[in-house]
Amino acid sequence: MSWTSILNNPQSIEAIYQGSPPDLTGVRVHEVALHQDGPTLRLRFDLPHYPTRPPQKWGAQGFNTMQVEISLSGLTSVTLDGFGTDVVADVSLRQNDGIEVIVTSPRARLQATAEVAFISQLSAYTNEPA
Repeated sequence: MSWTSILNNPQSIEAIYQGSPPDLTGVRVHEVALHQDGPTLRLRFDLPHYPTRPPQKWGAQGFNTMQVEISLSGLTSVTLDGFGTDVVADVSLRQNDGIEVIVTSPRARLQATAEVAFISQLSAYTNEPA
């Protein structure tokens, strides 16, 4: 079962990746944000693989990295241990007494449970090599 099956709105990412979105292993985490509305946790990260057939406008602009923002609303628990710059992590989404997200890396660990999970933003950009 793909991680997208847990989302309330998987259609866009499923379409972009033609039904085979990448595993969430080795993703670059850009942001973890908590909001009182919901309450909600937002997790923004780069997917590990760019789609084979990206939307035409992305290809025309020379983008090479896809970024997704997942929101977990109705947040019932959250723990965050560590963080930093250049966090590369494995992300796990699963159904278990609500929706659980676990983010693990050598620098950070995040675990949260919420009522629903959905894609709040999909975007692409040109990631210049360091």
